[in-house]
Amino acid sequence: MSATLSAAGTPPPATPVAPAVAQPRAKAAGRRFRRWHLDTPAPTEEEGWLLTYLDVITLMLVMMVVMLSLAGPPDNAPTPAPTAQAASTAAATAAPSAASDEPAVIPLPVLTPETSSRQESPAQGLPQQGLSQEVDVTEDANAVRFRLSSEFLFGPGGAELTQAGYPVLDELIPVLNADPTLRLVIEGHTDNTPIQSARFPSNWELSTSRAAAVARYLAEHGVAPQRLQASGFADTRPIGGKDNPVDRKANRRVDLVMEKAQAAPARR
Repeated sequence: MSATLSAAGTPPPATPVAPAVAQPRAKAAGRRFRRWHLDTPAPTEEEGWLLTYLDVITLMLVMMVVMLSLAGPPDNAPTPAPTAQAASTAAATAAPSAASDEPAVIPLPVLTPETSSRQESPAQGLPQQGLSQEVDVTEDANAVRFRLSSEFLFGPGGAELTQAGYPVLDELIPVLNADPTLRLVIEGHTDNTPIQSARFPSNWELSTSRAAAVARYLAEHGVAPQRLQASGFADTRPIGGKDNPVDRKANRRVDLVMEKAQAAPARR
């Protein structure tokens, strides 16, 4: 007992025991499962160039397709046959030139009253020379106005033409007949002095009767009646003031207006 203890009184360290040898058993287990294990062969690099070759061939084919699409059809390619509609259109276009060698005539546009009024004034071609000083002529794009004072055409408050008015109207008749396509409107105007008589209850009847007297005289001396139109406006269209004798005298007048006939509106 005392022999196995050290001087310090502690037991000596135990000697390690080596484990039992198991190598023969492990080798036996490895030989048992080796017949069920298949070793996968490592891939070789001998066929890697094939993928690169296929990529190059594919790119060349794509480039050839693009170049053919940009080049278009060849020069010796057959022309496609025209369709029936294209053939009929070509025949219709070539028919006039084949029938006659004369140049084609381009039709001129038809002038309507609106377009003709913008191109030509009604006063063009009218023989206005030699008219009396009592006639005041004004014109615009659509009408020519011959203004006559009522002082020498009619007596005060009356609608019968005077002897002094006949020569002035006779001078106007050749001018009015120079263009029979123009309509002739006779307008009667008075001043603002009221009138009330058995024949003319107001200035409306007086102005209308004066316009009708001038229209009747023109129709009896060669102006086509279907061109004439008489209208009375009383004192509603003054050309001067209404408060002094000079302006009231200017307002008492008869206007002969030659104008282009307006186009009839289309019926719906």
